[in-house]
Amino acid sequence: MTVDVLRRPSPAERRARVAVAVLFFTNGALFANLLPRFPQIKADLAIDNSAYGLAVSAFPAGAVAAGLAAGLTVRRLGSARTAAAGTLLTGAGILAAGLADSVLLFAAALFLAGAMDAVTDVGQNAHGLRVQRHYGRSIINGFHAIWSIGAVTGGAMAAAAIALGLSRGQHLALAAALCAAAACTALRFCLPGPDTDGSTAAGDTPVDGPGPGGAPRPAAGRRTAYVLAALVLIATAGTLVEDAGSSWATLYLADTLHAPVTVAASGYIALVGAQFVGRVLGDRLTDQFGQRAVARAGGLITACGMGLALAVPTVPGTVLGFAAAGFGVATLVPAAMHEADELPGLKPGSGLAAVSWLMRMGFLLSPPAVGLVADAAGLRTGLLVVPLAGLLVLLLAGVLRPRQG
Repeated sequence: MTVDVLRRPSPAERRARVAVAVLFFTNGALFANLLPRFPQIKADLAIDNSAYGLAVSAFPAGAVAAGLAAGLTVRRLGSARTAAAGTLLTGAGILAAGLADSVLLFAAALFLAGAMDAVTDVGQNAHGLRVQRHYGRSIINGFHAIWSIGAVTGGAMAAAAIALGLSRGQHLALAAALCAAAACTALRFCLPGPDTDGSTAAGDTPVDGPGPGGAPRPAAGRRTAYVLAALVLIATAGTLVEDAGSSWATLYLADTLHAPVTVAASGYIALVGAQFVGRVLGDRLTDQFGQRAVARAGGLITACGMGLALAVPTVPGTVLGFAAAGFGVATLVPAAMHEADELPGLKPGSGLAAVSWLMRMGFLLSPPAVGLVADAAGLRTGLLVVPLAGLLVLLLAGVLRPRQG
């Protein structure tokens, strides 16, 4: 290990790490504040599951539409400013969605929120990776764990607002204002200067440089294309489970299992809470057992946990099922992105960008597909997408890295 890896970060770098953590926290909290309000919005707008699924899919549609523009925004404004500005606009979209009096306005507001969320995501990850390069060691997984804490906090805030009888406008305006203030404060402590500061982590390869050790990168072939496709499916499986929790967990518990509204919100909270635990433990487990074994174990936990919850439907069992699914998929997206970024024949970052883009496409198609199945055969059948995603990971995890010697 080099001296650069072991050096102590400066106070400015420590403050920047905390600032990025705040940006991840607010990004997780914003949308989570809206999710427990979905059953009430659906009832007020008097729409069926298919229309609801199409409306909710506007959020990932906005993310897909803005995905290519996010990189340009980062280059123009800088990663930190992009993340902070995106947070403010995401909050505006969330508030507009909560106040919408028609399904078209609801979908349009979600489209805006999704587009700005994608911009925020690129900005905060870009700045997080910049801070990581200054640290000389991996810290990015910790930021994603903080995102999960923000999501749990946002869901809890919404449940508390419902219990206190706050209107959607009051609740979401307060949440947006708090997150905006936190993001603007965090911006002051982010790293100054341009993002292309030339710093790299120990052992990192420059963006346009050759492979490790100066050797030329192998040419891309059919094997690379196959592995990339498998990684996209693994990452998509993780996002499908996340979408099942964010878009359908509250509805399933409230409408199908007749849980009280405050209890129904616990399905999503359990999923993201368990996902946080999985992300905290993920680095240690991956070092000990390898990405392949961790992914297979996660796929098995997801398939068995949620499969049992759907086979024997009870409120406590379903909450535990969503928790098992969240824990099982916690490391899938980071593992797929890490492997994609090191595929032979691709420039550094190209595989990562491809996985991220195609993963969002899968996230776009998931809500309407589940909604159509739910209208035809019930939401319980539609949620079979969760254990099926776990089985898909079991089949494809062989493309991930095994334990290193």
